[in-house]
Amino acid sequence: MRNMLSLISSALCRITGRNAGAQTVSELLIDLSEFVNVSSGETQIQRLPPEPPPGSDRAAQLDSEPVDNTAAQVIVSQQFTEFTPEVTFTIKRCELHGLEEGPPDTAVLTRDQGLSFYRTMQTVRRMELKADQLYKQKIIRGFCHLYDGQEACAAGIEAAIERTDHLITAYRAHGFTFTRGVSAKEILAELTGRKGGVAKGKGGSMHMYAPHFYGGNGIVGAQVPLGAGVALACKYQGNNQICVSLYGDGAANQGQLFEAYNMAALWKLPCIFICENNRYGMGTSVERAAASTDYYKRGDFIPGIRVDGMDVLCVREATKYAADHCRSGKGPILMELQTYRYHGHSMSDPGVSYRTREEIQEVRTKNDPISMLKERMLSNNMASAEEFKEMDIEIRKEVEEAAQFAVSDPEPPLDDLCNCVYHNSPPVEVRGTHPWAKLVSVGNS
Repeated sequence: MRNMLSLISSALCRITGRNAGAQTVSELLIDLSEFVNVSSGETQIQRLPPEPPPGSDRAAQLDSEPVDNTAAQVIVSQQFTEFTPEVTFTIKRCELHGLEEGPPDTAVLTRDQGLSFYRTMQTVRRMELKADQLYKQKIIRGFCHLYDGQEACAAGIEAAIERTDHLITAYRAHGFTFTRGVSAKEILAELTGRKGGVAKGKGGSMHMYAPHFYGGNGIVGAQVPLGAGVALACKYQGNNQICVSLYGDGAANQGQLFEAYNMAALWKLPCIFICENNRYGMGTSVERAAASTDYYKRGDFIPGIRVDGMDVLCVREATKYAADHCRSGKGPILMELQTYRYHGHSMSDPGVSYRTREEIQEVRTKNDPISMLKERMLSNNMASAEEFKEMDIEIRKEVEEAAQFAVSDPEPPLDDLCNCVYHNSPPVEVRGTHPWAKLVSVGNS
């Protein structure tokens, strides 16, 4: 602190021309304010000569003669604080399976990218916390699986692929729905079952969709072979697109995953299989559920990488590497993202019966993806604390407005219940009825 005061004092003395030893910092600031005039977007600083000792001839001369400081005026243009535009960070090295070389252990982050990552992850975090609140108020009902803690996975993956690439995931889908381009308003309205929801209020938490995003799937592990099928379509059409097929550690023991692995490897499909390992499948730790917790090796003949899923830069670089692998015609690749969920498996799970509150708090304190990114940027002068505060205020306001819409928008009418079942016109009558028929009892009362 003393060193900082000394630096401030020296800088002010150079501007005001006063003696540092004779004045405190506060006195120097007062002197500085007397000689700084701000006008027309410019700051004019008048530099005064040092005061001579009392009683000297020069002092008498100064008292009797006006001082002309025109030549000593300094014009300083007002500028914003200059931030570091780009920094190269050392990131955690990935563990490899079936590969000689893996993703780089350094990552370049620009200021704009960092702010974008922060906004994305913080919006998802606030959106999920609001969903938690609405569920406890019984405004959201049914299944609801929250994504807070895992935001770096969704943000990092999206930053590494193209908008035209495809993505399919399990029922913990809110984060990916947002990164694929759906607004927080449409997501929360879907959770509350309103017409303005992304699936018109009929999909709910587990069934949200967007262009090139296939949900949200409620059957454990079923999305993985579907993702392999999307990758088959990419190869068949020759469009240089890939499919990212995500699942959790709980689904990793499903037999259909291994069938999909086999088919994808045989046909060299451009598919990235990603296991989001958040350490607990429902209420069971991975050590109690799997003989081998090396999920990145589960593909056997498919190469794999294990990634720090709490670091958005690690996820981005690893996904870039995996995408290049698939696009080059080498076939599928498997990724394991080591991450963590703060909430329970679903809203019916308090999340503390099979793990301690201290464990959750330790991850929040030491390994939170949002805090890690923020600290990186602040410590490397890529942003200011005020910027992050302003962004937080904007995000809170955005999510609050989305929540207001989600509780005020009307529910879809019952007549819409059977719509969107078929892609074209309603089907013809079969055995005298169709889904839109008003069934009336003709039996005896």
